[in-house]
Amino acid sequence: MKKIVKIVLTGGPCGGKSTGLSSIEKEISKIGYKVVTVSETATELILDGFSLPAFNNDGKLFEKNIMLFQQLKENFYEEACKLLPDEKILLVCDRGLMDCKGFVTDREFDELLEETGIDMLERRDSYDGVFHLVSCAKGAESAYTTANNLARKESIDEARVQDDKIISCWTGHPHFRVIDNSTDFETKIKRLLREICALLGEPSPFEIERKFLIEKPDLNYLESLANCTKVNIIQTYLNSEKGDERRVRQRGANGSYIYTVTTKRSISPIKRVEFEEKISQKRYLTLLEEANTNLKQIRKDRYCLVYKNQYFEIDIYPFAKNRAIMEIELTSENDKIEIPDFIKVVREVTEEKVFSNFALAQSVPSDLN
Repeated sequence: MKKIVKIVLTGGPCGGKSTGLSSIEKEISKIGYKVVTVSETATELILDGFSLPAFNNDGKLFEKNIMLFQQLKENFYEEACKLLPDEKILLVCDRGLMDCKGFVTDREFDELLEETGIDMLERRDSYDGVFHLVSCAKGAESAYTTANNLARKESIDEARVQDDKIISCWTGHPHFRVIDNSTDFETKIKRLLREICALLGEPSPFEIERKFLIEKPDLNYLESLANCTKVNIIQTYLNSEKGDERRVRQRGANGSYIYTVTTKRSISPIKRVEFEEKISQKRYLTLLEEANTNLKQIRKDRYCLVYKNQYFEIDIYPFAKNRAIMEIELTSENDKIEIPDFIKVVREVTEEKVFSNFALAQSVPSDLN
């Protein structure tokens, strides 16, 4: 069966995207993938003479045309990839449609969505993974330059602000990874490649995560943060073979939803093999007929939070008055975690199976009430 994986490589100014794109094509090809790249639309327009002055210095109009052109290009490339003879294809978007939000106000972006008819959630979550390379202006200032990109004009301070805005644009995506400057640049690119391989399931689609029981945070404070996004989740478990866990999930907000079916198999207490597939609403409704009636449906609000370049997911359950669950997915079991300073951890519950969603569908532990 043909496998087409669509990702976004984004980041702040001078974050290393050009090197990252080159490395992806070189290294991911070695593991059997045909790598196809959708070029960055804004840079393409600017270098072709269609910079902001060509649009009467109207930033909103400029971003509107970028959004429409980006959508057209991605749709074309996706269809074209289906015609390629290769069995495994990685479609890499040099920036994605959500990046446009970082260059207009929130109100202007909402207006652009209405004018273009683009469904933000559907489009954002159409990407299988999003990888953000943090600007050198944040932690590697000596390497910051505008000389290698004619479309880059930002000062170091402006680059830092822009980097934060781009991160906030993508916060909420189910597989968003931030690659910071905590290592030298060569290792930074290797970390990017490692994250992409983990998404692709090469050599195996392992899921490594840590889980914490926390005191219920101030939801108003979370919702006030630019780097935090709320989504609603309904999870239904299906009849499955012994040792497997099958579920379907509706995920989204404000009437716009994405549907997935997932199968998991445990390898160790914190490592599982996971296979996930996006499905249509029609198939989702069909699979609901296979629901395991011995298990309750899980409903929760998930707050996706970027904190110090780490991606946390905080689940708020309607039956839990004072507690919540916070998770972070890792690439390595030895990855260090820095807990947000406004989160009070009760204890780590990674290996306590009673806090898994599958167990919660059976009964609620007293600690979570």
